[in-house]
Amino acid sequence: MHDLGEPVNQTFRVDLRGIVDLLSHHLYTSPQVYARELLQNAVDAITALRQDGAADPRTPRIEISSGDANGDGSLTIGDNGIGLSETQVHELLATIGRSSKRDDLGFARHEFMGQFGIGLLSCFMVSDAIEVTTRRAGEPTVLWRGRADGSYAVEPAPADGQRAETGTTVTLRPRPGCEHLLTRRAVTALVSHYGARLPHPVTVDGEPVTGGPAPWDRPDGEGAAERRARLEAYCEEVFGFAPFDVVDVATAEAGLRGVAFVLPMPANPAVPAAHRVYLKQMLLSEGAERLLPEWAFFVRCVVDTAELRPTASREALYEDSLLEATRDALGDQLRGWLVRLSKQEPARLRAFLRVHHLGVKALALHDDDMLRLVADFWPMETNVGPLTLAEFTDRYGLLRFTPLLDEFRQLAPVAAAQGLAVVNAGYVYDAELIDRFATVERKSEVEQLRAADLTTHLQRLETADELALAPFMAVADRVLARLGCDLLVRSFEPSGLPSLYLLDDDTAFQLDLRGTRDQVDDTWSAILGSFQAAAEPRPRLVLNHRNPLARQVLSLTDPELQATCLEGLYVQALLLGHHPLRPADTAALNQSFLGLIGRAVSGAAQ
Repeated sequence: MHDLGEPVNQTFRVDLRGIVDLLSHHLYTSPQVYARELLQNAVDAITALRQDGAADPRTPRIEISSGDANGDGSLTIGDNGIGLSETQVHELLATIGRSSKRDDLGFARHEFMGQFGIGLLSCFMVSDAIEVTTRRAGEPTVLWRGRADGSYAVEPAPADGQRAETGTTVTLRPRPGCEHLLTRRAVTALVSHYGARLPHPVTVDGEPVTGGPAPWDRPDGEGAAERRARLEAYCEEVFGFAPFDVVDVATAEAGLRGVAFVLPMPANPAVPAAHRVYLKQMLLSEGAERLLPEWAFFVRCVVDTAELRPTASREALYEDSLLEATRDALGDQLRGWLVRLSKQEPARLRAFLRVHHLGVKALALHDDDMLRLVADFWPMETNVGPLTLAEFTDRYGLLRFTPLLDEFRQLAPVAAAQGLAVVNAGYVYDAELIDRFATVERKSEVEQLRAADLTTHLQRLETADELALAPFMAVADRVLARLGCDLLVRSFEPSGLPSLYLLDDDTAFQLDLRGTRDQVDDTWSAILGSFQAAAEPRPRLVLNHRNPLARQVLSLTDPELQATCLEGLYVQALLLGHHPLRPADTAALNQSFLGLIGRAVSGAAQ
């Protein structure tokens, strides 16, 4: 037995069956990726032959025979690429994680698709054995047999397996339950899906599956209108929508070229946009995320890249500094498209903003060009009609806004009647955009209008009128105290509005805090009490002295009728302001409604 005190260097033992299970259940999403990995190896072999510097007049080709064509259910894929010597077969095919694209073989890795040396293992998901017949220039043909139990054998190819030209042929025999993945129909579908845009001819049972221009291509002789029609048809077929617009995108650093399709309908910004990404013209992913900035959720892209790195499964992009720089560059190009649209086709920009204003407003929060675009072209809701920020400031000078939708609803008609123009900044990003607009455009003065501030713009009564109302105010204080509300009497337009309920955000918070403290235990009540203001704020019910009904109520002398009418006006003001009714408010509604009916019935009976 070894002395545990002495370190001994040993090598890990690898259970290949466990590795295959790991690949099939955790690395790759489906056994169908075997077709992609075989195509990748074939394309890289052809690329390596060209990189090797040897003149070769042959046309590169990849030929696949399905289980239907071979008659025994097996699949073969052959290429006329560089091939492998016996030494490379031992070194590369039998070593997990070792890639034939390593720099030590003299080839620049960025020219190749594969980087991890595990692609061939994906074939074990559909076959218990892999046969590779390969020949390198000046070397004999070699036969390598690998089995899923981790064993392999290398021998000279038999006479009927000799290759006349350099290249490689891979043969798979289906494992039980996987026969359907090697049929002509399945293989054609898989190869078309992954490799239809490859630059080399690929055939399945003699039928070509590659050809035709890729979305990012610009064939000679194709006009702009013809290309646009082709791209729109592609978008409908692949993404399922007719694009609002088509934008060409490219970044030299990532070797990326492609097309961005603008959605014609609203997109959910919380759902990451999925893009179709090719790596050296081989489909990498149909659902690649984070290719574009988060604000560009209104775009779907199809791109081909030569330099962005795939993950080990080759089903997503690796997050690194190059992908981050590419994301920023593509975002700049989409922003440039928006700016061009604003200058050349403002009507189309307005149509775009009606659908995708959220994304542009999100970008405008940190981009001055987009901020000006929003300010010039996006109409915001105001109490004097839809106006852009630029139009509003040009017309009124002071940019007055309220940051809450409910506050705007209760303030808008009253403020308009007093000659106060107010912007509704209660929608997503609007308040932040107004603040930033005031910072960037220093000529714009901004004022936030809250419910409590509106009373300063309402006309006070004459001193004699206020003294005459003193008896009514005493009754009103007792009635409204039960409802946690104060009473003001002011004269304002519109005269048809008898009452107005004013509740700002701070007061609403304090009311909610007080109600919550009454429902929790002492510990939580003490904690919440630390947030409570020293002076208890209360909402205000404002009666309009210009309204005939309000003046009649103010002139009542019967205390009971005063209380009933006051409760009715209070509840009506709550409903007009879209405020929720508390149990006490509902009780006041019932009491005032039934009380007034009782009074009416009694009067009629007399």
